[in-house]
Amino acid sequence: MFIVGLTTAIFCLLGRRLSASLLTAPMVFIGLGAALSVSGFFAAGQSEVLLHPVAEFTLVVLLFLDAAQIDLLALRQRHVWPVRMLLFALPAVILFGTGIGTLLFPEQPLVAMALIAAILAPTDAALGQAVISNPAIPARPRRALTVESGLNDGLALPAVLLFASMTAHVETQNEVDWLFFGLTQIILGPIAGIAVGFVGGKALLAAKSRKLTAEPFEGIGALAMAATAYLAASLIGGNGFIAAFFAGLSFGHVVQGRCKFVYEFGESEGQLLSWAAFFLLGAALVPEAIQHLSWPMLVLILLSLFVLRPLAIWLSLTGTDAAPLTRLFFGWFGPRGLATALFALIAVDHLGHELADFVLFTAINAVWISALLHGVTAAPGAAWYARKVAAMAPCAETTPVEMSAKPLVEPK
Repeated sequence: MFIVGLTTAIFCLLGRRLSASLLTAPMVFIGLGAALSVSGFFAAGQSEVLLHPVAEFTLVVLLFLDAAQIDLLALRQRHVWPVRMLLFALPAVILFGTGIGTLLFPEQPLVAMALIAAILAPTDAALGQAVISNPAIPARPRRALTVESGLNDGLALPAVLLFASMTAHVETQNEVDWLFFGLTQIILGPIAGIAVGFVGGKALLAAKSRKLTAEPFEGIGALAMAATAYLAASLIGGNGFIAAFFAGLSFGHVVQGRCKFVYEFGESEGQLLSWAAFFLLGAALVPEAIQHLSWPMLVLILLSLFVLRPLAIWLSLTGTDAAPLTRLFFGWFGPRGLATALFALIAVDHLGHELADFVLFTAINAVWISALLHGVTAAPGAAWYARKVAAMAPCAETTPVEMSAKPLVEPK
């Protein structure tokens, strides 16, 4: 733990310089966790106990905070890109992944490959902060990637649970029940999230106007709102991850940048949670997963990252005003992170030992490979795209306002 604390302190002291380099926080902390586990300084069993709750809470907080910084009014006006990527590209990625996985692993059941494809489908913008936070990139592409990353976790979860149960041959519900389950997840989650975010935002503004609260409490309250939205959705049968994202959207729309400390506090604590989750992931699962990395598994992961998603994104945005350059950029920016690892941990509870190991190790290898490859290319890739878009301006997909270096949420 001394080594962990010292590494974190050094990373923070060099944070500004490192954020512009090829070395990202997920790469550092996954590598640190794996190194300490292999060296025997940190027992893998200790990490496994903490990994699931830490990863789950971290994902909820990051979804809430990312959504809270989205300009909802601008999203209403220009929502075609994220809608297309969610409704068309996400199912296409699962379908393509199932087909390729069946070819590479003919001995595995078809539903098992569908399960792996669904686990590998959601993306994690936290692995590419150099893209999301780069003000040189127009606001519209950044907003589209943030919305897609925030919602595809919750949309993929029903498919993960369905394929996990089918893979385990657990006959618990019929097709109508699964349809009902998916609909309740997708419908009740947003309802719970919007309600919590709206009420929480109004309550926070009222408390500020009456001087009943102070800035440090505001940040803690925002984290509590994220957890409340997740738990409220879970209690009524909705999807907690979707609820957390919609709670952030609703909260950000209500406060309109008037609670700046919430974002500053939440961003710091969110980063710390993310680093802890990646460290535990590296310590608990990465060393063993690497030992089980085969050539067919590596081919499946690389195809999922750099062929299947780009193809699905390209097809889904056909007919829109997205330029070919933007479609390629969206296809490349599909890092797999905490959602993939968390969904794999959830799925293995339904499976037998041998198949569970195959599913889990495929997902974990995809996460660390994505953290490495997307981490190394995030900063130069974002800078290259920004230069190309600037050279193309004015164009159909950007406006003068979106070309400016401004945050995703504007204070009144």
